[in-house]
Amino acid sequence: MSEEITGDSVAPNYKWYILTLAALTHTIAVAIPYMAMPVLFDAISKELGLNLVQVGWVWGISSLTGILTGLVGGTLGDRFGTKRVLAVSCILGGMTCALRGLSSDYATLIVTSFLFGLVPAGIPMNVHKVCGIWFPGRLGFANGIVSAGMALGFMLGSALSASVLSPWLGGWRPVLYLYGANSLIMGILWSFTKALPVSVDAQAHHESKVSLKKGIPYVARIRNIWFVGLAMIGISACIEGTLGYLPLYLRRIGWPETGADAALATFHGISLIAAIPIALLSDRLGSRRKMVMAATLMIAAGIGTLSFSTGSLVWLGVCVAGVVRDGFMALLMTMIIEVKAIGAKYAGTAIGFVMIFSRTGNLISPPLGNSLAEYNPAMPFMFWAVLALMGLLGFYFFEEER
Repeated sequence: MSEEITGDSVAPNYKWYILTLAALTHTIAVAIPYMAMPVLFDAISKELGLNLVQVGWVWGISSLTGILTGLVGGTLGDRFGTKRVLAVSCILGGMTCALRGLSSDYATLIVTSFLFGLVPAGIPMNVHKVCGIWFPGRLGFANGIVSAGMALGFMLGSALSASVLSPWLGGWRPVLYLYGANSLIMGILWSFTKALPVSVDAQAHHESKVSLKKGIPYVARIRNIWFVGLAMIGISACIEGTLGYLPLYLRRIGWPETGADAALATFHGISLIAAIPIALLSDRLGSRRKMVMAATLMIAAGIGTLSFSTGSLVWLGVCVAGVVRDGFMALLMTMIIEVKAIGAKYAGTAIGFVMIFSRTGNLISPPLGNSLAEYNPAMPFMFWAVLALMGLLGFYFFEEER
């Protein structure tokens, strides 16, 4: 099927199918298989004999490959079209997700986690580019929908993987096989979609495609993109470290397994509820920069609360940080696309460029933070909260263009 639409019309409601598919891609192909790992780490570490620092490296290693493929995946979407890239990424992501279930020791788990990180990292920037193509007039709303899809997947992955699916299927390995198969289905669905809405002229779209050689240097010259990237080093590192460590921490201070998993699921559940309202509010208020700065403060405050809480205050910290998490990501993606020099044309490359910084923080944060647990089990949370506060500097220098 051709990437461009040339003559045949698309039903007016087809864009809503595309938006639904994009949101479910975040849910099924990215978020669920990703967020399954923190709640499965307890069983995995016991079977494979992993310590906390090794768990941190396993959690962070996929970001190493994501540093490269996130950028390349976004640029490939700008060059060859989001439909093709999403179809291939979902299929390959499903295969590498299932491959993790074959791991027999720390070394093989590191390798398979590394391989898994090669593919899904290229999905989010293409999903958000889809929003820019199909919903140019309602970009904040569309990004809110797909970010809610990500939050839904995070919640389901953390709530179901260890407490429900692992006992039902017979262990953590079959859970990863199931998630891999689901991702393959999403790839097949993308392969049968239309690439462009009727309102987009196919020939003009073809002529505006961005080459790898041109796209990356062009984006790298835009100051605002650098400021967003620098902010995301600290903020993403904070969130990534916390999500990987929280279930293990709660189990080790005496929480039951279901309670520890429920805390992580609550983080994502409240994020799911708030993601779309936050995006709509930003459309109404007109200043996404101020809202992402406020969200950053809430993330830092919530994670910081975990550093001195072991009882009911844990729920407060989880809710304060979680309520803005995916709304923050929707605003961030919208901010990037709304930079005048970016638009939908360079959206994939620009988001991928920012993800280089984000995944660099993700790689270093989990093992470094987890190592602090040797001195005090709650110390990693304070470390990660400080990193989030440092991210405010990037947004302070960002110049909003609306």
